[in-house]
Amino acid sequence: MATKKKYEYWMGFDLGGTKMMATVFDAKFKIKGFHRTKTKGHEGAKEVLARMLETIEEALGQARIQASELGAIGVGCPGPLDLDRGIILHAPNLGWRNVHLKDTLERVFHCPTTIANDVDVGTFGEYRFGAAQGARCALGVFPGTGIGGACVYEGHLLRGTIGSCMEIGHIKIQAEGRLCGCGQRGCLETTASRLAISADAAAAAYRGEAPHLLKLAGTDLRQIKSGVLARAIDEGDKVVEVIVRNAAHQLGAAMAGVVNLLAPDVVVLGGGLVEAMPEIYLQEVRSAVQSLSMKPFVKGLKVVAARLGDNAGVMGAAALAAEAAVK
Repeated sequence: MATKKKYEYWMGFDLGGTKMMATVFDAKFKIKGFHRTKTKGHEGAKEVLARMLETIEEALGQARIQASELGAIGVGCPGPLDLDRGIILHAPNLGWRNVHLKDTLERVFHCPTTIANDVDVGTFGEYRFGAAQGARCALGVFPGTGIGGACVYEGHLLRGTIGSCMEIGHIKIQAEGRLCGCGQRGCLETTASRLAISADAAAAAYRGEAPHLLKLAGTDLRQIKSGVLARAIDEGDKVVEVIVRNAAHQLGAAMAGVVNLLAPDVVVLGGGLVEAMPEIYLQEVRSAVQSLSMKPFVKGLKVVAARLGDNAGVMGAAALAAEAAVK
């Protein structure tokens, strides 16, 4: 009887909108080496792919292992994906369409590659190694430039026939609200994403209601990031705090509906906004979920902050790839 190959190392890769990170893990998911770099908006798919390969090589070099020692590579990617074929169908932040990422990495590194949605791998990382360990049903919600969602149910990520699901940011919360990037109106992202918060905060700064924010970043949306919002609140801009709290409450209200559908035992909040202002987000989301969900579903429900930070994505991607490789 043939013995199953013993894998010593796994690679996790996080391909975010502005950064990429490759991390090598040993069989017990201890970090052996990593390399991080930024993506640039003007680069095309070929340039970004080339730097992905360089980033992986750098991580392998730091770990002092060869690509032939890898059991598999897992990649967390933004945008709609064809999960089975490993194709990034559209990644607006990267300017990519129909990029055959799985085939490219398998051709270069000669090991199985799994691609998944970036929020899916972050939530799976928290389920395996972080704030949602041991959960029967874990819901991950990551508010940032958009709002991503994912669900791990009895150890498996929920997904659609071809791609990922749980597009929480596109739950309609207003019949005729602001226009969303998806083409619809009134989606959660139009009121509760970092972009929506920054737009409202910029308007407040322009009106003279947020002097500290005006001094820190002016009214330029590109400069009004999560850390800047948190600093403006700390320095006394009450109107900015009201804007953030309202957005966090809207997020919690939408989550209450999802809690009624899935009855999770833990909701993990992650992403830049939560990392910058954890107390505000935990207070507002807990309050909304507790008051708006059906009572049997909130008994024992935990709403917690993600624990793994930037490592959630690479750990989740590597763990998914490892599971696929050893089946």
